[in-house]
Amino acid sequence: MEQVFALTLSSLQTDIKRLDNIALNLANVQTPGYKRQIAQPFADALQAAQGDAAQAASDARPGSLKMTGQALDVALAGEGYFEVLTDSGPAYTRAGNFSVDATGRLVTAQGYPVMGRNGDIRLATRTPTIDANGRITEVAEPGGEARLVDQLKVVRFAKPQSLRRLGDSLLAPGDEMTVMNEGEPQLRQGALENANVNSTREMVDLIQTMRHFESMHRALQGYDDMVGTAIRKLTE
Repeated sequence: MEQVFALTLSSLQTDIKRLDNIALNLANVQTPGYKRQIAQPFADALQAAQGDAAQAASDARPGSLKMTGQALDVALAGEGYFEVLTDSGPAYTRAGNFSVDATGRLVTAQGYPVMGRNGDIRLATRTPTIDANGRITEVAEPGGEARLVDQLKVVRFAKPQSLRRLGDSLLAPGDEMTVMNEGEPQLRQGALENANVNSTREMVDLIQTMRHFESMHRALQGYDDMVGTAIRKLTE
């Protein structure tokens, strides 16, 4: 009897987590570089942990590119993550909607410094040139020569789908991180990576999950009623 209750409750918890993931995905349809959350299938979740029936992972597949024409927008067309420096240490993101702060640092939309191979990236202008390898050059004054400022630090992880989310499109450091070598990154200046979320697919998943939740809830209520009836008959 306890096993029936445990399995049913685990299934309901899995559905609740899946609904949370769908809501998060739909809320970030317009977030550059966002990777949709996926809940583990119920059977896998049961094997993973008794107390956390719905582990989540990220769909690490790249999204499509959207051209913006903005010099400080940078998209990763292939694998990899930009490194940024937060108050708690390094973090990683695929959101390349950068800007320049009051001190000339290249920063994320939240104001975190974007890391280059040599640390903070400081610009004298807001119209640098960024090539496919992440090399940043700029002309500080009209008629001047282009100078190499730095190169964006782009890293990869062995299991990007398991990276822990920190919020604000940031990910915590993961295992087996390596800095991508020359020629490996595929950067596109003047573009942003769209979220890899399909709204129609998420809505279909939402309907299916709600129906499954309701059916399991009815099954749990039915089983509870049956047990209650059996107990009453035994005590008569």
